[in-house]
Amino acid sequence: MRSGAYSPNHIGNDAAIFNLVADELRKRGCEVNIYTEEQLAAGKVTEGIIVNMCREMRSIEHLQRCQDNGALVINSGYGIENCTRERMTRILMGSGIPYPESLMVNTDEAVVDAMERAGFGRAWIKRGDFHAMHKEDVSFVRHPQEAQEVLQEYFLRGIKRAVINRHLEGDLIKFYGVADTDFFFWFYPLEAGHSKYGNEAINGPARGLKFDEDYLRRICREASDALDVKIYGGDCIVADDGSIRIIDFNDWPSFAPCRTQAAPHIAKCIMAAIKQHQKN
Repeated sequence: MRSGAYSPNHIGNDAAIFNLVADELRKRGCEVNIYTEEQLAAGKVTEGIIVNMCREMRSIEHLQRCQDNGALVINSGYGIENCTRERMTRILMGSGIPYPESLMVNTDEAVVDAMERAGFGRAWIKRGDFHAMHKEDVSFVRHPQEAQEVLQEYFLRGIKRAVINRHLEGDLIKFYGVADTDFFFWFYPLEAGHSKYGNEAINGPARGLKFDEDYLRRICREASDALDVKIYGGDCIVADDGSIRIIDFNDWPSFAPCRTQAAPHIAKCIMAAIKQHQKN
């Protein structure tokens, strides 16, 4: 299970989807033992198939070692690490997946000139080294000077790297998907009252801008493949012209508004991966 420190404002939701999936796997004849991240780090997990929502770096490293030694790990420990901000940004941009223009910087460097040259006004500053744990790990800024001040705060907090994303205007959409199944769900989080840190309000109420849902599904599948994450979710922005850009991509989110529908599909994905693993 995910450590509570990595489920800000969503501890109950994360536990709920995890337990639902465990029940679905039991229905399919699996024996399922549930552990905490602390037990994983302590070496208590010896099973050859590990289904996890881990986020702690020591857990990720442990999962990677298990994977290297032949265990089936879902989501992959390498995939979870790929969803840390700077790695995710480099992979998505390098894979040609629509994503905001971005700068990757040291938090102790001067960025005002670079942002002005890139034409960045309003922007988002995000810690580059890890998943967000606190509200301050994702910060909206109105101009380059404010960005410089936020980076200085990151530096003082011991965060060495950050990603600066250009702010995109348009409708904010949250999505959830499961690889190798037909499950895909999207909604407007502000209208649904779904929020982690309240940042959903920055873009304001959705206007219902038209977009190609099949295209959204496709770029999310491509991001899932590129990042090596089977159970995923994230956020995107739909612009006035209907274009879509992914602004965040997460390994195994809460699926809070659709967990009952999602759980059987997640179990199906896991079972298919088990069968493939056994063949290999």
